[in-house]
Amino acid sequence: MASMKAVCIKNDVGPATALYIDTVPIPVLTPGQVLVKVHAFGLNRMDLLQREGKYPLPPQAPKTLGVEFSGQIVEVYSEPGKPGERKIGIFEVGDEVFGLAYGGAYAQKIAVSTDTIMKRTNNISIETAAGIPETWMTATQALFQVGCFKEGEAVLLHAGASGVSIAAIQLAKSNGASAVYVTAGSQEKIDFCVNELGATAGFNYKTQDFAEQILKATNGRGVDVIVDYVTGQGYLEKDIMCAALDGRVVILGLMGGLKTDEPIDIGAILRKRVRIEGSTLRSRDLDYLRALRQKLEDESITLFHDNSFKVPIEKVFNWTDIVEAHQLMESNNTRGKIICIVDH
Repeated sequence: MASMKAVCIKNDVGPATALYIDTVPIPVLTPGQVLVKVHAFGLNRMDLLQREGKYPLPPQAPKTLGVEFSGQIVEVYSEPGKPGERKIGIFEVGDEVFGLAYGGAYAQKIAVSTDTIMKRTNNISIETAAGIPETWMTATQALFQVGCFKEGEAVLLHAGASGVSIAAIQLAKSNGASAVYVTAGSQEKIDFCVNELGATAGFNYKTQDFAEQILKATNGRGVDVIVDYVTGQGYLEKDIMCAALDGRVVILGLMGGLKTDEPIDIGAILRKRVRIEGSTLRSRDLDYLRALRQKLEDESITLFHDNSFKVPIEKVFNWTDIVEAHQLMESNNTRGKIICIVDH
């Protein structure tokens, strides 16, 4: 059986130091898939959770980590009896692409559906392309599909310097948000969001009550869409406090734990008609992902090509330094994507 190199986890679960590169079989293509030689992959917080055994994988996900990548198509699925196919839909062998996968990007090659990839031009570097799919598709989903954001509305994004919030700040601004507020754990991160990305204002969750600050900044009105990756540690309670009438709270993560610190004020949810909805991207079916990819491609891709949209990269590692890359993400001291370049 043909083999390749991929990042593996000693004993299948463990700390960052359990990561190592080993030889594994090359994935076998199924209908609708292409085999991509991976140039680079992006790190995401779900990778840390999966490595620790805390992330339930969808059934179609391989054991290998990684959901976003850039690379080159080296093979397309061929029906039995029709070997040597070189094209599938608009994609063909040799195309430079980037995209989203259910898993498997921490490897020299990945099998992926054509529904979740896009063609890459030289205007977008391989490093930048590897940092777009997961974060920008998640931000698009959170703001528009789930959060139902409309022009003129105000937005609050927690973890303002995270990859998804960096994307969401720019998406909200380009679609006519009246204000974009963020929370972060340092003044440096807040200044980055405001001065470099164009957020309206930011609040330090370590030293400020963000709900009080939001209400003060909006003259008591609150914000229309809140994207929350924390939920616990008092966040959901404060989200409800600073939500506007008919506000929407989109829960994308549980960095602060599974339970709220204080009882939830159900009355405030009723009075304000607040809608609270949780969402994940990785567990969605291909039809959903195809529609989301198409929305990103139709409405945003040209803004990457002309550099209107920024994809800040904190650091680029060689994938042989995957342990250090995971440790940097665990430090929470980043302002943008962590990217790994794959050797062949």
